[in-house]
Parts: sequence; C-alpha cells; structure tokens
Amino acid sequence: MGYLDGFGLTFMKLFEETVTTSYPDEKRPKPERMHGRHVLNRYEDGMEKCIGCELCAGVCPAKCIYVRGEDNPPEAPVSPGERFGFIYEINYLRCIHCDLCVEACPTQAITETKMFEFSFTSREDAIYTKDELVVGDDGQPKHLPWEDWRPGDDEHTSAWMRATSPSGDVRYVGRVGWAGELGYGVRAPELGQTAPSAEELAAAAKAAAHDDHGHGGHGHDDHHDHGDHSHDDHDHGDHDHGDHDHEAAHG
Repeated sequence: MGYLDGFGLTFMKLFEETVTTSYPDEKRPKPERMHGRHVLNRYEDGMEKCIGCELCAGVCPAKCIYVRGEDNPPEAPVSPGERFGFIYEINYLRCIHCDLCVEACPTQAITETKMFEFSFTSREDAIYTKDELVVGDDGQPKHLPWEDWRPGDDEHTSAWMRATSPSGDVRYVGRVGWAGELGYGVRAPELGQTAPSAEELAAAAKAAAHDDHGHGGHGHDDHHDHGDHSHDDHDHGDHDHGDHDHEAAHG
C-alpha cells in the first residue's frame, strides 16, 4: 500500500460516526467488578468491620498497606471483635489494585469502589489514612477534593461482587454471602449466568402483554360458550322430556 492509500483511509474516516466520549463531562459505564479506590466499611449498627488483624497488609504484594491493631475499649468498642484497626494507611503511589487485600479480609472490611480518578500533588495526599478510608455515618465513602466521584461509583464494590457470586457452582446462585453494610443493608446476590438478558426481558414483557390481551378475549369467548352450553342443556332437557312422553304413550 502506498502512502497515498494511507491518506485515503484516513480521509474516509472523517465521514464515519465518531465514538469519542466527551471526557470528562461524559464517561463510559464502568464494569461492576472494577477495582478502584478502597473504602473501610461499617456494619449497619455503625461499628467498624476492621478488626486490625493485618492480613491485608501481609498479603499485599506492593507493601502499600500499613495496619496496626489495638484492643477495643470495653466502654465504647469500635468493632465487634476484641481488637480494631487503630492505624490504617494505604500508599496509592505503590498500590496496584490487585484486590488481594479484599480477598484476604475475614470480615469484609476493606473493599474497592469504582472510583479510580484521583490526582494528588503531594506525597502526603497519596497516603490515605483511616479517617479518609472509613465510610461516613451514612455509609457513603468520603469524597476528597482531588477525587472525581460520579453517581454509581460506590454501588458495586469488588469484594461484594465476589462474595455473592456463584463462582460456577449452581448451588450458590442467588444465595446471599455478604454481611449488611451501613447505608446499604444486605445487598442482593448476583444471579450469574441465570440472569436474563435484556432481549429475554423484552420478550417476556411482550409475551405477558400478549397473554393479558388474550385472556381478555378468551373471557368473552368463555361467556359466549357458557351461553351455548346453557342452550345445549336446554335442548337436552327438551329431548329428554320428549322421550319420556313417547314412552308414556307407548305404555
């Protein structure tokens, strides 16, 4: 192909429909299992899920998590366990969003949202502390000035999606495997491959509308048929009555 053919191909592309998204005003839909910025969750009663076990820090391949546990104060416990995460830090200059910390957590405390667009100008801002990671009293992640949160970024966390997924085992389809969260309650489980597609839902809705219309017409036919049956019964009555008179006359 000569270089003029290459120019011709580029020229033809000018008349095709563009697929460019007007970022950042418009954004593409994000996958439900996307790994984004972490959050530390709380139970529905407000207590923190983190028990300071440090398993997330131990499994992290990038060594970006620093955790220190402390005994719960008896008069005002922070978590349901004996200990709680007293210090919790994530260095996002190192984090590779592998989600291993989420898999290792025994209490479903740490999860990842779908928010991944955050830019900081100092090293201090890149190291998130516990105060920045723990969700608020409404269960919502805290929005920091350098983060670009959009509606829906907090709805599906990667750990919740994995904890409720059937993982190929039909026995776990539709079963809830996730503790309640502050602000969300107990989330519904994934349906996996049994979830109906958009085409199947549209076909089912169309069939339901057709059935409703058919039942209306069928009801009218039934009423007409009942009338015919009544007429037939009346005819049978007349026939029986005639046979009875014939027998009486013969006798």
